[in-house]
Amino acid sequence: MSAQTARCLKIAAVFVFGVLCAWAGDTRLALARAQSSQTQSSQAAPSQDASPQQPSTTTSATSAPASADAAEMTTEEASVPLRVLVNLVPVRVIVRDQKGHAVATLHKEDFQLFQDGKPQIISNFSVETPDSTSHPVVPAAGVAPNPAGPAPPAFLPASRFVALLFDDALLNQQDLMQARNATDKYLDSSVTATDRVAIFTVSGRNQLDFTDDVAKLHKALRTLQVDTITAGISSPTDCPPMQAYEADLIQNHHDQFAIDVATSDALVCSASLTVTSPTGTPTAGDILRAQTLATGMAARVEQETSTQTESTLRRMREVLQRLSAMPGQRNLVMISPGFLYTTHETEYSEIIDRAIRETIFINTLDARGLYVPDIGPDISQSTVDPNPANAGLRSQWNITAQSRQSDSLASFAEDSGGYAFHNNNDLTEGLKEVAGAPEAYYFLAFVPQNFKYDGHYHTLKVTLVPKEKLAVQARRGYYAPLHGESAADVARRDIDDALFSQEEQHGVPVGLQTQYYKNGADAKLSVLAHVDLARVRFTKADGRNQDDLTVVAAIFDRDGNFVTGTQRVISMKLRDETFQRLSHSGVTVRTSFDLKPGDYVVRLVVRDSNAAALSAENGVVEIPY
Repeated sequence: MSAQTARCLKIAAVFVFGVLCAWAGDTRLALARAQSSQTQSSQAAPSQDASPQQPSTTTSATSAPASADAAEMTTEEASVPLRVLVNLVPVRVIVRDQKGHAVATLHKEDFQLFQDGKPQIISNFSVETPDSTSHPVVPAAGVAPNPAGPAPPAFLPASRFVALLFDDALLNQQDLMQARNATDKYLDSSVTATDRVAIFTVSGRNQLDFTDDVAKLHKALRTLQVDTITAGISSPTDCPPMQAYEADLIQNHHDQFAIDVATSDALVCSASLTVTSPTGTPTAGDILRAQTLATGMAARVEQETSTQTESTLRRMREVLQRLSAMPGQRNLVMISPGFLYTTHETEYSEIIDRAIRETIFINTLDARGLYVPDIGPDISQSTVDPNPANAGLRSQWNITAQSRQSDSLASFAEDSGGYAFHNNNDLTEGLKEVAGAPEAYYFLAFVPQNFKYDGHYHTLKVTLVPKEKLAVQARRGYYAPLHGESAADVARRDIDDALFSQEEQHGVPVGLQTQYYKNGADAKLSVLAHVDLARVRFTKADGRNQDDLTVVAAIFDRDGNFVTGTQRVISMKLRDETFQRLSHSGVTVRTSFDLKPGDYVVRLVVRDSNAAALSAENGVVEIPY
């Protein structure tokens, strides 16, 4: 299987499966469509005097084709033909050797994949490396009254986007300062001309969108500070004293031992509970009131913890959405001490699903570095324990909670194909490791046996046939969708993901040319897509040669932000003589945009409805001021 075919199969696997696509698939293309109304309309028509010597020309809106061809080619919205869909489950797999280096030499037959303990047939397989996803771009030709000829582009389009998400709601001031200093060093030593970096925070404050301006990034880092979402999970004056893990045991797991410990603490710390029995032991009424106080405190702490977790997961979804609109390699780096999400497994799964579908790596950095678990309260708080008899239990729960927090960061990285950096004080080196994608990874996909749209969770496991010691990293499961996707949804998502990528595809024979015309302070950019119809699959119906081409052109600025775009469906119902002529000449689709001077990236996507094939091309444009 060729690398290009493998990449196409990988993309099909990612898009078709409904669980990974249902809830956020239309966001980016909807944005493009909403903003495309600001651009000039595009026209597509064959040249009426096209010949082998003059392959094709374009026509303007005021130039109508001859009446004989009037019904043969139209530019209007058209439905997507129905095709058989399968429920492909994509799994991103990273294999590392004993030194931690990614292995790129394995083949399909080296992998075994299991769902719920049962072996599955791997239907799609591809290997991705930096070389397989790097592609050249087409420069634009500038046209002026006295053109001097096109010049090579002076800027390189952004190809890697790193979103640094600081958990300013949970990090303490010392850890935040260390993470901030490490990020300063990372920016000065590791950011390249094709990188764009953004700074986001869980609180939503003190942020900076994607940019290559390192000075602005340093300035944004200096504004970071601890900014809690809730009033505080716990306080040294709480009665009974309680941390998030103990509250989770009581509130969500109904752990009787934890309830008894909290009740005992409440009996000691509450002045309102007076032991009135002759023996000096608590009465049944005292115990009931203490238990009510303990469960009430557990409910409050658990609710505040849940609110904090919801805010963190919501912010991760928002950053993923922002990253999904960036054209290139995309990495989310979560800088956090970790958090508990015991009642938010569904939200967690949705984040992992979207990250895999959008080819975004979630990497995590435990900002605590190399640390010794805290066995007591924060050093800034009172160390007087109201009930020393249970202090050891609370210390053990505190250690367990901190371990679970670290595990949560590792889970996000492991399940999404990213990398987790933890238990190490060299945060600068850690940022270098987590800000990039692995040297190589594999995309596997399979069709589940007896698949049902029931929302149930299914475990996944990937193993290797080779006997040498290699470590396998892959997602551990997925939730089945409640319903499937239509063919139109799949086609729209296919185009959408290709548009917001930089990977070139060549399923449709298309060539990209760009040209700009300066007019005073403004410019008009023309994007020309020439399609070789001789190599396009037509179907014969009602005596006509029929096919639809969807042509999407989008413009991004130098930082990868979407500027504008248009989409047209070219419906062709060609008579035999017209088909023969256009098979020699091809057809050119021209799209025009009014732009201000600046550096831009052009992304062209063409999809053939009959073959469900797709091409995607890149171009760069420098319009001088």
